[in-house]
Amino acid sequence: VQLQASGGGLVQAGGHLRISCAASRRTVRSYTMAWFRQAPGRDHEFVSSVDWSGSIRYADSVKGRFAVSRDNAKNTLYLQMNSLESDDTAVYYCAAQFTGIRRSEPKRSDFTYWGQGTLVTVSS
Repeated sequence: VQLQASGGGLVQAGGHLRISCAASRRTVRSYTMAWFRQAPGRDHEFVSSVDWSGSIRYADSVKGRFAVSRDNAKNTLYLQMNSLESDDTAVYYCAAQFTGIRRSEPKRSDFTYWGQGTLVTVSS
């Protein structure tokens, strides 16, 4: 499984951005897909996930502002980020795992496959 994240960039606080994760095979429709982020000097933080059934989870810090979606035909995962804040500045990673994730807030160790990350910088 190969994952390729893209779409990061510089955006002003209050702005919006959509990042993408292109996957190999039929990963997006069959796997649990997730977005994590890592801010400078901090550990990986769960952002959002969607499993094979369409069940979606969000971290409390992004609820109401971010929206995860997938295009099975394009085998691509998206993260629409609105009302961006300076605390959203981070490298965003997409991840995939063939099995479901039981815990309510997935951890980095729950996922086997990772993309290379895309940098999102929010200027205040």
